Amino acid sequence: MPDLLQEIDEWGPEKVVCVSDARTGMRGVLVVDNTARGTGKGGTRMSPTVTVAEIARLARVMTWKWAAVDLFHGGAKAGIIADPDSPDKERIVRAFARRLADQIPASYVAGLDMGMTEHDAAIIQDELGDRGAAVGVPESLGGVPYDQLGVTGHGVAEAVDAALAHRGRSAVGARVALQGFGAVGAAAARRLHELGAQVVALSTVEGSVHDPDGLDVPRWLDARAEFGDACVAKAPARQRVPRGDELVVDCDVLVPAAGQDVIDEALAAAVRAEFVVEGANLPTTPGARALLAARGVTVVPDFIANAGGAIAAGFAMDARHSAFRPEPEAILRTVAERTRGNTVLVLDTADRGGTLPHEAARELAEERVRTAMRLRGRLPEPV
Repeated sequence: MPDLLQEIDEWGPEKVVCVSDARTGMRGVLVVDNTARGTGKGGTRMSPTVTVAEIARLARVMTWKWAAVDLFHGGAKAGIIADPDSPDKERIVRAFARRLADQIPASYVAGLDMGMTEHDAAIIQDELGDRGAAVGVPESLGGVPYDQLGVTGHGVAEAVDAALAHRGRSAVGARVALQGFGAVGAAAARRLHELGAQVVALSTVEGSVHDPDGLDVPRWLDARAEFGDACVAKAPARQRVPRGDELVVDCDVLVPAAGQDVIDEALAAAVRAEFVVEGANLPTTPGARALLAARGVTVVPDFIANAGGAIAAGFAMDARHSAFRPEPEAILRTVAERTRGNTVLVLDTADRGGTLPHEAARELAEERVRTAMRLRGRLPEPV
């Protein structure tokens, strides 16, 4: 296992807190990466495979994501090693919140990520007796209904449209392949359909489907609502393809919206899309991005394309102590405006500087964080 102390750089992490509870078996970690621009904010994930290194990587992504969308919060992430389907989930979440009571919400505001639900966010608020402890709670408790609105996927679709327009193309008739048909992928499919795009492939953990003539998105959304990940098993045999094939089908735009590091150099060589718009966090490796660029494939970085959740969280952070709910229309409008604007800004900057879009986006975010660190007197003393 890498020594995280050796991984600390000028940006952070500022704080790594590991917690455990013998009675429930809970083991968890909080990584606060950089708070120069505000309180640490990022989702909490639950998975049997959570690692400190994984959470640290994701916390750094949040640092860049908040800075890239120019919202004043800092990068942070938390993780719990547990099965999200465990019958003891509530006890585990409550133990996690108790053990981090000195950190939440003073240094970190909990949120939703893989394996965590609105109910879990409400449990964290209840355990700590503080509405400010978490965002992502049910709408009935004044929260922003992230999944109902599909904020992240909505932004991903807007990034697709903006990237196509930047290259003189239209979303109307554009063929899009989606890896992942969960909260992000389904919302992206819905918005892409509204924009006139043609979804030709999608996948879940149960399998993949492909139709070069386009899938019936409304019917697939209904099937997902009824059958969940097993919806792919209901597809006609002619549409079913091996898992992973959705990444290499002939299409205009590929949206990896599932896991991390799914596109490596070997797979990048087989990608047939002209655009890769990163719906998931860290879906491509550095080597893959370099190879895709050499092949003329435009890649829209994750912390630009999938920042819709962070933008919505900005509204939710403001609403934590308010008696009024945020307006869904205002949230979706802001998600679209900021995601589209940042997509064009990053692609323009990359074109002018002859750099990869990831490098252009990182430079933009780094400069904003560095400015905040300088103003707060946090930069290293000159030698």
